[in-house]
Amino acid sequence: MLKNLFLSALVISVQILTLLVLLHPSGVAGFRIDRSYFTKSPVILVPGDGGSQLVAKLNKPSKVHIFCDKKTNDYFNLWLNPQLLIPGVLHCWVDNMRLVYNNVTRRTSNSPGVDIRVPGFGNTSNIEWLDPSGFMPPFIQRMILSNYYVDIVNGLVDLGYQRDLNIRGAPYDYRKAPNEMGEYYGALKKLVEETYERNYQKRVTFVCHSLGCPVTSYFFNQQSQLWKKKYIKGLISLGGAYGGAVKAMKTIASGENLGILIVKQSDLKIEQMSSTSLAFLLPARQLWGPNEQLAFTKTKNYTVANYDEFFTDIGYPTGYEMYKDTLPFAEISRKPPGVEVICIYGTGLDTTEKLDYRKDKSLPNSPKLLTGNGDGTVNIRSLQVCSNWEGKQEQNVYSKHFPKVEHLSMLSSKLIIDIIKHYVVTW
Repeated sequence: MLKNLFLSALVISVQILTLLVLLHPSGVAGFRIDRSYFTKSPVILVPGDGGSQLVAKLNKPSKVHIFCDKKTNDYFNLWLNPQLLIPGVLHCWVDNMRLVYNNVTRRTSNSPGVDIRVPGFGNTSNIEWLDPSGFMPPFIQRMILSNYYVDIVNGLVDLGYQRDLNIRGAPYDYRKAPNEMGEYYGALKKLVEETYERNYQKRVTFVCHSLGCPVTSYFFNQQSQLWKKKYIKGLISLGGAYGGAVKAMKTIASGENLGILIVKQSDLKIEQMSSTSLAFLLPARQLWGPNEQLAFTKTKNYTVANYDEFFTDIGYPTGYEMYKDTLPFAEISRKPPGVEVICIYGTGLDTTEKLDYRKDKSLPNSPKLLTGNGDGTVNIRSLQVCSNWEGKQEQNVYSKHFPKVEHLSMLSSKLIIDIIKHYVVTW
């Protein structure tokens, strides 16, 4: 009896002390709790295509160029490393980055003898700046597009957030699509639950960009509504490529030089076309009509209805196999995620809409790019998928478009950062 009375008294004392600490933390000797933690939603940042650092270690059976390393003792920075993206050395980088598709397992693997890892899961440093070397000053890094989530992270720090406590990063191997990301999704779920517990059981806000948005939407569509209600405050979608982009089709066909003028687009094509994430981002058949041109020659039209012919004609039938593998996952990612959504995107910028191959011998490497509305990278109809979730789920969906705000530069927009800062402290 006395033991039970003692335990009851102890419980009541602890409850009273806890209440005093929460209401008047400065008035209880020995206790200092930052009450602002109880009002902030912790944030998890999910990057887009090219938005995660990659490191590699080599033990290759051969090398493609005399300049290339065949073996390394330690892991080295593979992406983003400007020193590897110069002519000559570039071919080494392409061979190290490319994936190899297995038509039997329907999976990809790294180039033989190459081990690639994504560093810093749970941390923000590897998605704030993409070049970790510190070799160049910040203003030069911005010129080479090395800055990524740094301005959003700094904006949250200004609110009293702390890196790696209530701002977390969820980088992944952006070369791959959700059909090959089972291990990542398991780690992401654990990261959400851990972050929730470390922050006084405050529900988590996801901020995603570009490819990271359908990657995140697919994740939410795999979780129970009960789990999402407990752990998730909402999703802030920045330039989400939910319906794919014609630019992905162009990159597979002819390559993309990443804005590096001294690099030929075709030099990067081998690496880029091997990425299942680009097949995942092909224009969606729900958004583009079966007779709507995506690419065309003098005698033939290519649409969402004949991707098989397009890949055959550009000499890369493996691309169609990747498309079939990723298609069910892409379609799931376009379903309403069952969480509150803030859908933000740019408009009014010339964005690749069609590939014109009417010039002789232009297929596949030299299309004339015809443009339409979008954010410079993603087409408007794809960006608006998240706004179209309004009325299709119980949770609120808010949309805001910003004229002339470009796909990548939106991550540094003060107006957009202010929206994020307001959302994470509003309940």
